[in-house]
Amino acid sequence: MRFVKPYLMYTVAFSLGVYCNMRSLSLSNVETVIVFRALAPLLVSIFDAVFLGREWPSLRSWGALSIIALGALGYAMTDEQFQSQGLQAYFWPTLYLFVISFEMAYGKKIISGVDMKTLSGPVLYTNLLGWPPMLAFAAMGGEYERLKTDVSTRVMNGEEHLFPPTGILLLFFGCIVGTGIGYSGWFCRSKVSAASYTLIGVINKCLTVLVNLLIWDQHASMDGILSLSLCLVGGVLYKQAPMKKVDHDHVEVGGVGTASKRRADDDGIELGSTPLIERSVQSRPNR
Repeated sequence: MRFVKPYLMYTVAFSLGVYCNMRSLSLSNVETVIVFRALAPLLVSIFDAVFLGREWPSLRSWGALSIIALGALGYAMTDEQFQSQGLQAYFWPTLYLFVISFEMAYGKKIISGVDMKTLSGPVLYTNLLGWPPMLAFAAMGGEYERLKTDVSTRVMNGEEHLFPPTGILLLFFGCIVGTGIGYSGWFCRSKVSAASYTLIGVINKCLTVLVNLLIWDQHASMDGILSLSLCLVGGVLYKQAPMKKVDHDHVEVGGVGTASKRRADDDGIELGSTPLIERSVQSRPNR
């Protein structure tokens, strides 16, 4: 149960974030969600400093995060639908902002504090615990009814396959990609701060939108493309906040003086903060 409880809370936060995202998209548009998502690193930076032992971001980092938020806002302002929405459309995006910020900070907390033997632990726990809420969301969205209707139509038409082979292949490919995202996500989260991990997600979305605009027919205006480019500039300028400096007292154990095992390396990542990393350090032979 000591593993289930923390990951259960994380799964609840993740599921709530998915629900808020779905409601946001149903009442507003993608641009609105991007703007609020771009504000998340600002809030997570505060959580980093208050709860996760990080220093406050430097002026350079605050400026970089502000540039990203302004770039996302500039891109959204080029969309007419975003400009025409009323304030009532921003309740769910605002709730989404706070939920995903908590999720990012809490995810870093459990990867640092819960002693998992392998990287597969967080991946398996979050996926297994995530089944019930995802099945519930499918029911709420009418997915089962649509599946039943589609299968019935295929039976009535006398089609050979109840499920299209192309769809099955895409589903299988999606499972492989999703598994890779799970492992790479938790590995990345163990290496960087919560704010840096959140920022990576924002830049990922900006790059996705930018590539989509450059490839497909529905091109954004030049102002929109420049705004997204501004987000990328902010991502380059951002610098991760280091861990707070802690005085390492000399402790006497059985007459032998031992120093604290926890220490911070030059780039501010605390080696002892992540159990997986700590074990890899301790397992190195003494030279």
